[in-house]
Amino acid sequence: MKFFIDTANLEQIREAYDLGVLDGVTTNPSLMAKEGIRGVENQCKHYVDICNIVKGDVSAEVIATDYKGMIKEGEELAALNQHIVVKVPCIADGIKAIKYFSGKGIRTNCTLVFSVGQALLAAKAGATYVSPFVGRLDDICEDGIALVGKIVEMYRYYDYSTQVLAASIRHTAHIIQCIEAGADVATCPLSAIKGLLNHPLTDAGLKKFLEDYNRVNG
Repeated sequence: MKFFIDTANLEQIREAYDLGVLDGVTTNPSLMAKEGIRGVENQCKHYVDICNIVKGDVSAEVIATDYKGMIKEGEELAALNQHIVVKVPCIADGIKAIKYFSGKGIRTNCTLVFSVGQALLAAKAGATYVSPFVGRLDDICEDGIALVGKIVEMYRYYDYSTQVLAASIRHTAHIIQCIEAGADVATCPLSAIKGLLNHPLTDAGLKKFLEDYNRVNG
């Protein structure tokens, strides 16, 4: 499974990349705003800065919600860097835009997916990735991981090439559950990725090794 980091923070992206496990980045308007990135020109520069760190797929989201606007923004974003994947919302005009981009060889990430039906339409339109939002479904007492598993099963059954990119990952347990569900990608906060390192037996074992070494070697 691939690891993407879900942030616009360059320091966190560098830390994840230096760890040696980072395959890509996802961003959205909220994450850009959180970092104080204002204005189209500054946002475009920030996307390029991210691409220069990661050398992997970087999802850059369109702001427009109409077909023509999505096409204009998507083509501009795709032209910024070869690693850019145009992130498009799962609405009617978004599906139409994904079909257009697919025909032009522009890779896409269909975002804000909350049902198998939405994932089916995204795949038929030619989306590179589809992003079911795990945490947001959990927030309303629905099973986000179960949705990931159902989409994976459908894509395998019908042999769709669209990759399942599990999004809205809140914690380390979500990552493990996404692995078990067969997700192709999990996009996570840095804390969730680093959380995979934590185990009390690792800490206890290392402590014992060091104590034994110091007892023998002084």
